[in-house]
Amino acid sequence: MSIQENYGNIKNQLPSTVELVAVSKTHSVSAIQEVYDLGQRVFGENKVQELVEKHPLLPKDIQWHLIGHLQTNKVKYIAEFIDTIQSVDSEKLLNEINKEAAKHHRKIKVLLQVKIADEETKFGLEIDEAKNIFQKFVDGAYSNIEITGLMGMATFTDDKDQVGREFQILKDLFDELDKTKTLETLSMGMSDDFPTAISCGANSVRVGSAIFGRRDYSQ
Repeated sequence: MSIQENYGNIKNQLPSTVELVAVSKTHSVSAIQEVYDLGQRVFGENKVQELVEKHPLLPKDIQWHLIGHLQTNKVKYIAEFIDTIQSVDSEKLLNEINKEAAKHHRKIKVLLQVKIADEETKFGLEIDEAKNIFQKFVDGAYSNIEITGLMGMATFTDDKDQVGREFQILKDLFDELDKTKTLETLSMGMSDDFPTAISCGANSVRVGSAIFGRRDYSQ
């Protein structure tokens, strides 16, 4: 199927209340432009270097989301233009984003990435860490960032019950924090598990291969 057909298929599966982040990592500028021309405006990249290379070559109204693990020393390269950093997995990183955002006189939206998967390879805050950071934010810390929600990745498994349980952990935390200060975004679900994520309350999904096709890592 073509990118256009893939994109239409995904959009048809998503409720109007669910934001689609088109994950364009490793895909060409021309492929991103094709999806943009279909009406998509929110794109997700995993690596800072790749994002910095693509950003000047594409329309300026794209809302770029950084969804991969972010090192503190790379924040300065994207602070001027990034819309949302979904992968905040430490307070050290949050402080760095706050500092770099201040240099550009802007607020950067962030999601706290919470570790819900039963896998050591996944990054993320422990639930108590996330609660602690969020309370500091509510109390006035981090004046140049806006914590708009939570992000999480489920275990890579065919066990849909396990995936659902993990997503539900994040939804419960989202609901708890939302009572203190309104949150906008619960980012859960990727190409293989986004229907389960939506059923558990996700209102933002990150879909790449189901739109762009499988990635060619040999380039």
